[in-house]
Amino acid sequence: MNRSPAVNVQTFINEHPFSPFQWLIFFMCFIIVLLDGFDTAAIGFIAPSLITEWGIDKPALAPVLSAALFGLACGALGSGPLSDRLGRRVMLVGSVALFGAACLASAFSDTIGHLTVLRFITGVGLGAAMPNAVTMMGEYCPDNRRATVINLMFCGFPLGAAFGGFLAAWMIPHFGWRSVLILGGIAPLLLLLLLIVKMPESVRYMVANNKPAERIRAALARISGDAVHAASFTMTETAPQTGGKGLGVVLSRSYIVGSVMLWLAYFMGLVIFYASINWMPILLKDAGLTPQRATLISALFPLGGVGAVLAGVLMDRFNANRVIAVCYALTAISVYLIGQAAGNVGMLVLIVFVAGVLMNTAQSSMPALAAAFYPTAGRGTGVAWMLGVGRFGGIAGSFLVAELTRRHFSFGGIFATIAVAGLVSCIALLIKQAARPQVAESGASKAESFGH
Repeated sequence: MNRSPAVNVQTFINEHPFSPFQWLIFFMCFIIVLLDGFDTAAIGFIAPSLITEWGIDKPALAPVLSAALFGLACGALGSGPLSDRLGRRVMLVGSVALFGAACLASAFSDTIGHLTVLRFITGVGLGAAMPNAVTMMGEYCPDNRRATVINLMFCGFPLGAAFGGFLAAWMIPHFGWRSVLILGGIAPLLLLLLLIVKMPESVRYMVANNKPAERIRAALARISGDAVHAASFTMTETAPQTGGKGLGVVLSRSYIVGSVMLWLAYFMGLVIFYASINWMPILLKDAGLTPQRATLISALFPLGGVGAVLAGVLMDRFNANRVIAVCYALTAISVYLIGQAAGNVGMLVLIVFVAGVLMNTAQSSMPALAAAFYPTAGRGTGVAWMLGVGRFGGIAGSFLVAELTRRHFSFGGIFATIAVAGLVSCIALLIKQAARPQVAESGASKAESFGH
């Protein structure tokens, strides 16, 4: 059989319709993100049962609630460089196995210390899974739909969190708090079987690491039969090449400014998210609302993740840095206005919902931005380190509000302070845009590029 000359893998993906095989990869990655959302929310719902069953006070829960956040940060920071060395598939399979097994084991813990350790291990697995899901999906997407598809995948997180809340509310009275963790452990282990059988290695990763042409051909043939005629495979990177791998790329002269700005923007975004989600019910209650009303209004905030799909479409059409910078600027304004609307419940409901949509849209769009920024040799690390460094923003957000309340800041003063983080994120992305790696003018068309 005559083989055609070398095929550019990204051009091949761009020129063929989005296949059932790519939708299967999307489905598997979406479920990973959904399980992350479920797990993140579920621990908050089982907390009251732990207080009752183990006879502990609220401060003793702090290590359990924050253990997973520290685990998420460690998992992300460690898995990125490994993903660029060992491959996306190995990391996805390993991380899903780890968080499934740890979550299932945590259902059988009998002390707060046991649960804290297992929550940390669960967090490591989740922290490694999320960025690898983003990288894998990004490397199987056509250029003109990448941000849209990744943002659609990220909608799994708020859906998983909401689903986790509703399910936990029904399961705990019927089966006890351990049932929530059993479900959170069994679901990923079932997904693991599907991953082992169906999840391919990233084609871009295989080309970048000179894997056998047969393996690349087999993966591309599942997108379109045209691939069987290719003799060899190439890849165009319009992003500047540093000759390094992993962290060597992320911290290189071409990328360091953009990397730091991505970290700063994501960190500040999570300051707003966790400050709001952890403290809003308490602050609204202190501002004079009934506990039930305070909880319902606060629940509107994480619901706003659906705007991310629209943002993905805009990112694929216009300058992605500027699109998200505008989202963060509008987030800052709306978070400030929450603090001004304490006396008016109708206005408060509207502003909290709008702030949630803007905040979640900006935050959910960041992984797609990071995936587009780095070349293949450093993409796994680049996405993972942004997510990992950002997790510390989640921890900082919770402590920030605790400190502001200790200093007797007013309701308006607290939200005005939190709003500043949105402005910092906006400025960081504008600096990233101004300092983007200078792309050498080459004959490669934009259709062959991965970056924005």
